[in-house]
Amino acid sequence: VQLQASGGGLVQAGGSLRLSCAASGGTLRDYAIGWFRQAPGKEREIVAAISRSARNTFYADSVKGRFTISRSNFKSDLSLQMDGLKPEDTAVYFCAGRRNEFLSRAERDYPYWGQGTQVTVSS
Repeated sequence: VQLQASGGGLVQAGGSLRLSCAASGGTLRDYAIGWFRQAPGKEREIVAAISRSARNTFYADSVKGRFTISRSNFKSDLSLQMDGLKPEDTAVYFCAGRRNEFLSRAERDYPYWGQGTQVTVSS
């Protein structure tokens, strides 16, 4: 499966963006999905994750209460709603998949990655 993140852009602090993750060569509903981000000069970090069934979610402390990960397996739709954006949220955002019910916080547990989408938050 190949994953593709989309929906990034330039937004002012306090604004919102909605990122989407799409799959080709496979079915998104078969995968637990994690959203990661990498800012310039920094290591890639997990932002949020959702289990295959959507029963479980995880959020990094830095985004808790501001970001919402959701999926509709019926529609094969998966998104990351980002509200209250801050300049420190500026990064390239990636969605990653693992063919497993359970989400993981660890980058190494996700074998499937796509190209990211740039999110830039101006102050």
